Amino acid sequence: MTDVHFRREWPSVIALLLLFAFLAIAAPEFFSVQNLRDLALTNVPVLLVAAGMTLVIVVAEIDISVGSLFAIVGVCCGLVAKAGVPVPLVAVAGLIMGSALGACNGALISFVQIPSIVVTLATMVAWREALRWITGGAWVEGLPSNFQWIGLGQGWGQTVIVLTAIAVFGALWWASGNLAAGRMVFATGSNKEAARLAGLPTRETTFSVFVLLGALTGLAAFLNAVRFSDVPANSGSGLELKAIAAVVVGGTSITGGRGSLPGTFVGVLLLGSIGPALTYLGTNPFWEKAIQGAIILLTVLFDAALRQHKKRLALA
Repeated sequence: MTDVHFRREWPSVIALLLLFAFLAIAAPEFFSVQNLRDLALTNVPVLLVAAGMTLVIVVAEIDISVGSLFAIVGVCCGLVAKAGVPVPLVAVAGLIMGSALGACNGALISFVQIPSIVVTLATMVAWREALRWITGGAWVEGLPSNFQWIGLGQGWGQTVIVLTAIAVFGALWWASGNLAAGRMVFATGSNKEAARLAGLPTRETTFSVFVLLGALTGLAAFLNAVRFSDVPANSGSGLELKAIAAVVVGGTSITGGRGSLPGTFVGVLLLGSIGPALTYLGTNPFWEKAIQGAIILLTVLFDAALRQHKKRLALA
């Protein structure tokens, strides 16, 4: 398993190193402390959501509702904070709400056996439209001063946000490789029927990864909300595409069973660096989506070629 992961991650690692090497020569100001701080803060939500999405895709499922879930939790965190609830409890509320919404998806997919693309497409639209109807599209304004930057000020607040995301990501990385629950995720994605016959709780495993993704999205929404003085009702737009793209670029197979969180980290960093890199290079930022799309396409082609190579070796 380790060797396959290593090989699948190499193209993204090489692309990232080449990009940074080119920027070091052509636009060294890209590596300024301010830009690196902004880059880290901007990609904190993507990193957390992509971490959960990695496990969902490893079990051969998908979740395209995370953007809507992100928006709902962000607005609710703002409303709870306005009600005078202490900031630590606001974070707990975000985690609980994210987990509950993730559980709704997981239950329909795992126990009712509805395809994940159908379930999450439905909830993506339903949750987004429900939020728009309830809020009228209005932002949550007038947040208490102790909510922004978790009451620590911008400098320390930024540090805490980034370190929290890295700590959570690191803990999930360790757990996925060292705990039995992590091994069950890979076994379920590799061959769900074989895993079930071996006595593994495949339905519960699938349900759990959706709950975990919901919790991570809730945490991401909270950490994003505390960065601003207002919480927009339309936040999270396109987040699902960014997360899925980072997972795929990081080497996780879209067919399930193979993937790694370090690869996802590289994918987030690579795709998240393209926009700022174009800005510092003085290039039209509209090229960002085209370049990201090309990277994703090349990654998918590499994945297909790798699968065909493994099949030929198996038949030889």
